Amino acid sequence: MNVNIQTVHFDADSRLTEYVTKKLEKLSTFHDRIVKVDVYLKLDNVVHTIKDKIAEIRVQVPRQNFFVKSSSKSFEESFDCALDSLINQIKRKKQKQAA
Repeated sequence: MNVNIQTVHFDADSRLTEYVTKKLEKLSTFHDRIVKVDVYLKLDNVVHTIKDKIAEIRVQVPRQNFFVKSSSKSFEESFDCALDSLINQIKRKKQKQAA
């Protein structure tokens, strides 16, 4: 599984990238043929004083792509929410294939 983490409008510290990488390791338990994972961490509303943190996750498996996006006041919270909905998408797809 190839993991690519990109940050937009800021530089991520090592603690954040380790957090994301550690959480992404769990994905292999839900799908065994994951080819590539792209994570985009963005700062939104940079012009205003309120800065929303956006996490986007794109997962590529053979003949299938999953994409989720979530925003909140912290990157960890955004990423966790996006990861939860991604896992739900993968589970639903697997259930449809099994049926």
